[in-house]
Amino acid sequence: MADALLDVRNLQKSYKQPEGVLNILHDVTFSIRKGEIVALVGPSGSGKSTLLHMVGLLDRPTGGEIFLNGHEAGQLNDKEKTLLRRQYLGFVYQFHYLQSEFSALENVIIPQMIAGTDKSKAEEKGREILAEVGLAHRYDHRPARLSGGEQQRVAIARALIKDPALLLADEPTGNLDPQTSDDVFNMLVKRVRQQGIGAVIATHNMDLAKRMDRVLTIQDGVLKAL
Repeated sequence: MADALLDVRNLQKSYKQPEGVLNILHDVTFSIRKGEIVALVGPSGSGKSTLLHMVGLLDRPTGGEIFLNGHEAGQLNDKEKTLLRRQYLGFVYQFHYLQSEFSALENVIIPQMIAGTDKSKAEEKGREILAEVGLAHRYDHRPARLSGGEQQRVAIARALIKDPALLLADEPTGNLDPQTSDDVFNMLVKRVRQQGIGAVIATHNMDLAKRMDRVLTIQDGVLKAL
């Protein structure tokens, strides 16, 4: 697809084991356009996380191609992949992975500072995005003083502060109660829409999945469109 932000072609993943080859993904092909939010659903162990890790250039496929904003990632070395991730990708996981010794603001801005952003500029943008996700009153609070939903909002702010072209989210509301899950999901989608980025969101929640632009289902390593 010429205008695709993400273009995955015939992606495969397998592992060699003593008893034979374990196939995880089989010829997965799909594309994501800019501004499109796509749900990825499937039972536990179906390959959702494996697919997101490969699309996020965190794991190498056994076969196939991944084009990210026109760049063929399979031809890049590890350093080039790291630069591509920093430039184009944002990640949100089921577990927020916040650093307990740092405040909400520090958790959001430290990755940006490591990437070379000036501290004052990072803090200004960090405060802005935390306010936008409803945490203006929590800038200086450490994770232990935040609720589960607030911690996940910080994780989302950390992913979106870099203005990624593509957001990858792996069960981002999986650890939250239904009401908090709904609130966090609505906030996430609102931010993605406002920024006009593409998003792939893995979820077990079909009610949430149906509110996205498209639903892709994966089962036994095979991807299908619903």
